[in-house]
Amino acid sequence: QVQLVESGGGLVQAGGSLRLSCVASGRTFSGFAMGWFRQAPGKEREFVASLRWSTGSTYYTNSVQGRFTISRDTAKNAVYLQMNSLKPEDTAVYSCAASITAGAYNYWGQGTQVTVSS
Repeated sequence: QVQLVESGGGLVQAGGSLRLSCVASGRTFSGFAMGWFRQAPGKEREFVASLRWSTGSTYYTNSVQGRFTISRDTAKNAVYLQMNSLKPEDTAVYSCAASITAGAYNYWGQGTQVTVSS
């Protein structure tokens, strides 16, 4: 079992930055990947970024490419999402997820609210 706890959300003006953190507890994470997803009001949840645990390779959705950076600290069993040049359309609940094997995300955090004001 893996428990994921996010932190770091908040209210920021457009153009500002936030850093989200996600710590995995329960066991040392050695799965396939960890990722960030977001869900805006009235919209479906969408993929934001992921990091393949064995290689460190990163992947981003087009709308955040060049503005967001996903990174990890294996010693802390943590993954981070540095968000720069934030836009109002980035406003959403951001959730961390862990994939044990390729093909699905098996564990989810509770989410953290990010609000970007114009």
